[in-house]
Amino acid sequence: MRAAVTTGVTTALTTALTAVLAAGRRPGPGTGTAAAVPRLARWPVGLIAGAVAAVHLVAGSLGRGYWFDEALMLALGRHHLDWGSADQPPGAPLLARIADTVAPGSIAVLRIVPSLATAAAVVVAAMIARELGGDRRAQTLTALAQATGIWVTLAGHWLTPYTLEPLGWLVLVWLVVRWMRVRDDRLLLALGPVLGLSGQVKFQVLLFAAVLLLAVLAVGPRDLLGRPALWVSAAVATVIVAPTLLWQAAHGWPQLRMGAVVTAEAEALYGGRPGVALGLLWMAGVTGLVLVVAGLVFAVRDPRLRRYGFLALTFGALWLLFVIMAGRPYYLGGLHGALAALGAVGFQHRRESGHRRWSWTVWPGAVLSVLAAAVTVPVSAQLAAPGIQDGVIAAVRQVWTEMPAEQRDRTVVVAESYIWAAFLDTAPPGTGLPPVVSGSRSYGYLDPPPDDRDSVIFVGERPETIAPAITGLHRAGVSDTGDTLLPPGSPGIPVWTGSGLARPWSQVWPELRTLDVG
Repeated sequence: MRAAVTTGVTTALTTALTAVLAAGRRPGPGTGTAAAVPRLARWPVGLIAGAVAAVHLVAGSLGRGYWFDEALMLALGRHHLDWGSADQPPGAPLLARIADTVAPGSIAVLRIVPSLATAAAVVVAAMIARELGGDRRAQTLTALAQATGIWVTLAGHWLTPYTLEPLGWLVLVWLVVRWMRVRDDRLLLALGPVLGLSGQVKFQVLLFAAVLLLAVLAVGPRDLLGRPALWVSAAVATVIVAPTLLWQAAHGWPQLRMGAVVTAEAEALYGGRPGVALGLLWMAGVTGLVLVVAGLVFAVRDPRLRRYGFLALTFGALWLLFVIMAGRPYYLGGLHGALAALGAVGFQHRRESGHRRWSWTVWPGAVLSVLAAAVTVPVSAQLAAPGIQDGVIAAVRQVWTEMPAEQRDRTVVVAESYIWAAFLDTAPPGTGLPPVVSGSRSYGYLDPPPDDRDSVIFVGERPETIAPAITGLHRAGVSDTGDTLLPPGSPGIPVWTGSGLARPWSQVWPELRTLDVG
């Protein structure tokens, strides 16, 4: 299965790159009459993208611990790679496995791909501005907005699905807006592999593509929907993403049930729907927020940008949907760069028509964006500080080593949360811990412990969650929180021990499965 995943994704990636390169290299029908666009602002855009790559590569290499979702990707890729898992496709775990194979245990190598993807998104955002007719200044502003988004800056070097997602969304937008200018259907053929590969990273891109097509149907360009190449691409994307959809179907569609879980968490994490509504915008950063809002306005008021109104409609529809669902505030990160491009080009049109009164405010805004990004990068390092992981590993290891030898052979570690399970699953080599399982999220859909494992080390605050399998747990220790953002004196994670199964693991496991974080 792992070999099949690797071969399939590699083949699809090769196809996608070939199609994109071919589309950009060969002239197609209609290119002779295509409207001219300004040259790509290579130096300023390249410098911004290079700075983004450098900052994230350095931040990634200096990091001393994993962000918990990053640890999950590594644990899944290292030990449990499959066509899918409860709440994400196999793309990010596969990349984690490749990085871990190249350099086992290296956080710096693990973070190379997401850092480069974050920098590449800066270039693609500027290329979108160029296709809209953006001059050097508009392209540079768009690149700066994409580079300094709050969520992009915070998570840009973590190997997670939501870090890789913006690049895929922006490439899809670039292919569509370039097609609108040059009418080369080879660009549409490239949509399929890009969409399919993005769908193997995060499912939200499928929703994005569906809403985008509905927006095109509503406000144009409707002739896009009549192009056979578009529907060939849809078929190609379906083939690429089919294995993970089949995995979801075989396991009862846990991804669909995650919506209710995310909604339930929104109140505590983001202040409910009002917090999500604001977060979906301010995650774009200082310059990004101004340009995104301006892009929504210019898509309606600027005659030269109205033909791209489908982008504003897509953004607005998804914003409303994610607010109603109480989703994550970073869900629209893949569209911030595209809307920023609309805003930057709209301001360019105002400038060209003589409206220069407030144009000087661009540069103070740019400085504020850079300062906000500079403050955010150290926060990401603190969020991924190793204190909690090291504390959990040390506490479990101490309990484990104090057990009689004959009991160790019958012991399994059960973690209340996938977070603790992933931290233990990615412990440094030689730690010598027993097998780790959990009923939480992705771990709940893995194989249960063997029925002969009747001794348990339980990690978590609610030992009653495994009462259907084992009772009589007693507290054996507590982890240290270490160097984290938690307030001083915050309690660690309790560790419990117990023995004697009430019912076999194979029988009780479906009852322990939950999509809650734990």
